[in-house]
Amino acid sequence: QVELEESGGRLVQAGDSLTLSCSASVVGRAISSYPLGWFRQAPGQEREFVAVVSGSGLSTYYADFVKGRFTISRDNARNTVTLQMNSLKPEDTAVYYCAADNAPNIYNKYRRGVAAMSYWGKGTPVTVSS
Repeated sequence: QVELEESGGRLVQAGDSLTLSCSASVVGRAISSYPLGWFRQAPGQEREFVAVVSGSGLSTYYADFVKGRFTISRDNARNTVTLQMNSLKPEDTAVYYCAADNAPNIYNKYRRGVAAMSYWGKGTPVTVSS
């Protein structure tokens, strides 16, 4: 069982940087057993994959629209995963969700997205003004 809580979302201007954090509470297993990911959902749109990181933190995948701008990382000692977002654009406006899953294959999560994740936070809103 994993409980996730996101923080850090706010209103920023285009071109700004912002860091989102997600704190994980885990029962029964170490957090390093769980791949962790970030997803987002813009108003009126479906939730979409942003980035995922393996349990060790050594492997990552990103959606094409954030490559080179966003960086996902994790600190297993602190049970946290962060999303560093640079060069933000108005189209990055969305509610950002942290997610976790039991299965270790992160390529599968990259390909399947939302359907491959089992645990979700409640989200943190990010608004990028032009």
